[in-house]
Amino acid sequence: MLAAAVVPSGAQPMGGPQGPQGPEEGAIRRQLWLLPAHDRTTMMRTNVFRPPGAGPFPLAVINHGSTQNELRRAMLKLPEYPVLTAWLVARGYAVAVPQRPGHGETGGRYDESPGGCADADFVKAGRGAAASIAAAIDDLMQQPFVRKRGTVAFGHSAGGWGALALAGQPLRPLAGVVAFAPGLGGRADDVAGRNCAPERLIAAARDFGAKARVPVLWLSAANDSYFAPALSRRMAEAFRSAGGRADHHLLPATGADGHDFIRAPEAVTLWAPLVERFLKTAR
Repeated sequence: MLAAAVVPSGAQPMGGPQGPQGPEEGAIRRQLWLLPAHDRTTMMRTNVFRPPGAGPFPLAVINHGSTQNELRRAMLKLPEYPVLTAWLVARGYAVAVPQRPGHGETGGRYDESPGGCADADFVKAGRGAAASIAAAIDDLMQQPFVRKRGTVAFGHSAGGWGALALAGQPLRPLAGVVAFAPGLGGRADDVAGRNCAPERLIAAARDFGAKARVPVLWLSAANDSYFAPALSRRMAEAFRSAGGRADHHLLPATGADGHDFIRAPEAVTLWAPLVERFLKTAR
């Protein structure tokens, strides 16, 4: 089980000094941190943001998407979700945006591959991402500015899929998951609407739902070229049919590709009321 990958407080990572790596910057106190990954040998480069004051603040962890292309993964920049981050900090959350192992300057072993397209193991891939998310939460829980309850895991695309997998882990601080366009295997061969093993993806969502311990807000857009509305709906229904508590909302078409509506300033009015209501239940 993934929970075994969460290392007890006090274990020493092998990847170098952890914690803050520089001064805070700007009104939302942006600061680069290094957080130990689940294997304790890789340090995840992480942007941390905070409201004014000493806290403690509830924690929101935003988890980025991915790609199966190794060269593209190595070139990925430190992830940023400025619209969502600023919105959360304005509502009193400390926000962490870790770059998971196998991506960009974080480097290290990539544990999120589903394997081949036809026989993809989406459960294993989701749990691989969830292990890194759990490690980030576990480490940040030791910080005095972070509240020990009410943590919400946000995720986009593959990061949203990892957050859905995380919903089934006995992670005490976790109060809920917000998944923006979650999934894996979308745009196969870079063709819009083509998916790797969609029935396996739906079955994996059912597996996650059967184990889910916290509520989920599942958001998708009508013009998502990775996971079309019909597929997103079937995944969410599978998650719920297995016992998971998921509130699925299909938002109107946004921008050139709704898969990235999490980044679009014009989409805030679409998702903000839903997320605000959800957060009130997770505090």
